[in-house]
Amino acid sequence: MYYLVLFITLLSFLPIFFILKKIRSTTRLPPGSLGIPIIGQSLSFLRAMKANTAGKWCEDRVKKYGPISKLTLFGTPTVFIHGQAANKFVFTNDTLNSQQPKSFRTLFGKRNLLELSGKDHKHVRGALMAFLKPEVLKQYVGKMDGEVRKHFEMHWQGKETVTVLPLMKTLTFNILWSLLFNLEHGARRKKFAMLFEQMVQGLWSIPINLPFTRFNRSIQATSRIQNIIMDVIQEKRSRKQEAYPHKDLIATLVSLRGDDNTILLSDQEIVDNVRTVMVAGHETSAGLLTLCIRHLANDPVVYAAILKEQQEIATSKTSEEPLTWDDLAKMKYTWRAALEILRIVPPIFGAFRRTLKDTEFGGYLIPKGWQVFWAANMTHMNDSIFSEPSKFDPSRFENQASIPPYCYVAFGAGPRICPGYEFTRIEILVTMHYLVTQYTWKLCCKDDNLSRDPMVIPTQGLPIQIEQKNRL
Repeated sequence: MYYLVLFITLLSFLPIFFILKKIRSTTRLPPGSLGIPIIGQSLSFLRAMKANTAGKWCEDRVKKYGPISKLTLFGTPTVFIHGQAANKFVFTNDTLNSQQPKSFRTLFGKRNLLELSGKDHKHVRGALMAFLKPEVLKQYVGKMDGEVRKHFEMHWQGKETVTVLPLMKTLTFNILWSLLFNLEHGARRKKFAMLFEQMVQGLWSIPINLPFTRFNRSIQATSRIQNIIMDVIQEKRSRKQEAYPHKDLIATLVSLRGDDNTILLSDQEIVDNVRTVMVAGHETSAGLLTLCIRHLANDPVVYAAILKEQQEIATSKTSEEPLTWDDLAKMKYTWRAALEILRIVPPIFGAFRRTLKDTEFGGYLIPKGWQVFWAANMTHMNDSIFSEPSKFDPSRFENQASIPPYCYVAFGAGPRICPGYEFTRIEILVTMHYLVTQYTWKLCCKDDNLSRDPMVIPTQGLPIQIEQKNRL
């Protein structure tokens, strides 16, 4: 009887125990407000992105709530964190999954590299690196050289003014179409390009799928893009790929086999990751090239240094001779200048991870299923990490080992460093070579302010007045 009374008494205290536990858990949440359900702070954040004041938006949160705070972004409870320790936590912690906002997941699929973690992430990353590793990409420098020359001949030669951003998007899209699909320009490429623009516009949008919304248009475009990529995959699978396993990205992924000769990636995995590589290689590279042109128009010292480096390479070759891998290795200052632009104005402002279980950071609880949001500029513009952070100084990257780990995160860091780093480097250096050796330019708009949607862009697309030095 005694034990029965004791048991009943203990049971009566269980509800109180769980209530107290819930209260303690709630008080351990970071400070801040989740705001209106689903919407939360999404609208104010998107406005700040549009006005290119998202850095200040984050700084204001830090001043109000401290280095860790909770909010709601894109329909999901979110914890914003920043700093070197936060970056390391984001890029290395196994309790976090790279789950992007619902808008991103819907458009790119569940098996894209940015969504995966653990063994799945290693599996897909390893497949992509079969094409994106330097020893493979060096084979394609000449092909990229040809695309860049063709671009300047078609879109720049003989012109007095051009608008940079749409042209850089055209260039990077054509490079990706050539190297990822290995298909000729034509009606299919033109249709894909139009759909691709519609898809990208919905990446960071409130995930409400109603007619005539940006998100709805992006979903429709994504579905049609998937059909095109599936058709290309079937074309590649119907051919013998063994003779040229590195002909293009899709052919490479289609030809990959496991130890037991089974297909390494499903068709859906290939579709999801081709879309991801397309966005990563198109939007960010086009944005970086546009920012390079914008900066050099206002910085004659850096322009002169890049021009000197590139002219030395140009004079060592005939005008018909394409650039080589060895030529790119000589473009050290040009690449340091590009890295510095990425430090000051990273094309991707920040990214999201999601907790796989209740997780602690900085003494606070981040509940299972919540998003973790980080922003690159919070360490890039920290004067305790980079002295005079607002000053443009490519010499910061002469010795990259001197930069503290997890502080420069333009390409991610640690096991999450961007697999397309070398692809981007080749793309930027080849383009900058022909740009500075063949053209001079100056800005011809009063408003060269930047916006984010979600990638950084000049509000007017950066119109410039150009003068050709000599014929390509």
